[in-house]
Amino acid sequence: MYRTSRTLIASFIVVASLVPSAVLARDVPAPVPPDDAELAFVIDVIDGDTIRVDRDGGNAERVRYIGIDTPEIAHQPSETDEPWGPEATDVNEDLVRDRLVLLERDVSDTDRYDRLLRYVWVETEGGWVRVNGELVARGLAEVHAYEPDTRHHDWFSQLRQEAIDGGEGMYGDRPEAEDDAAENLLESILDLIGWD
Repeated sequence: MYRTSRTLIASFIVVASLVPSAVLARDVPAPVPPDDAELAFVIDVIDGDTIRVDRDGGNAERVRYIGIDTPEIAHQPSETDEPWGPEATDVNEDLVRDRLVLLERDVSDTDRYDRLLRYVWVETEGGWVRVNGELVARGLAEVHAYEPDTRHHDWFSQLRQEAIDGGEGMYGDRPEAEDDAAENLLESILDLIGWD
């Protein structure tokens, strides 16, 4: 059974019925959360791939989604939003803000910024949705294999290919040659700094 307090479980049952159904990729089977996933309440959405949660009734913790990277949004007046950053953040908010979610751990507990590293699940009218994958399926997140946390990398890669084929999100605005050049440049940079 999921580790949590009785109060959170009771709240989860009520809130889960209020979450709108997500639209997952058609050709990839929808997963289900593991039995050891941990219940948490989302108190803030920082951007497309980072949220703040309460796991124990009073302690706010940042959670970074495993396996994906969304375009950045401006957090300071001197910064500007990256293309598709606000859209990724909005979808993330629609899916999880002020809702109970399940947190699935891979190998690492935290990253170098002391953020929890997790796959984040939310129950919708259509069943369980892994939010990390939903953002990829909508063309709002890139897929990255950050070792050693790669349990669902192949599934995310399938979702990404469907998003490209369907022209979803950021894959619908650019010509294919430009997409390939941008992807190759990003992969080269990630290889250079040892993130991929």
